Amino acid sequence: MSLKPYAGLALIALGTASLAWPDLTYTKDSHDAKLGPLEFTLKQKETIHIPAWAGLAAIAVGTVLIWRRKG
Repeated sequence: MSLKPYAGLALIALGTASLAWPDLTYTKDSHDAKLGPLEFTLKQKETIHIPAWAGLAAIAVGTVLIWRRKG
């Protein structure tokens, strides 16, 4: 059994999700400071924008993988 249809479904799901939520936000630790018994951590929010063409391309490639099952 080939894994191509499953990879195609995953690409279609990821492409659809990227079109629905084009901005991915995460938090990262940027600086740590220790002053005696005190510890400080600076956390920064980062945002990644996923372009619409990338989501559409993932959907297109996923569709091709599902459509061309044999081979």
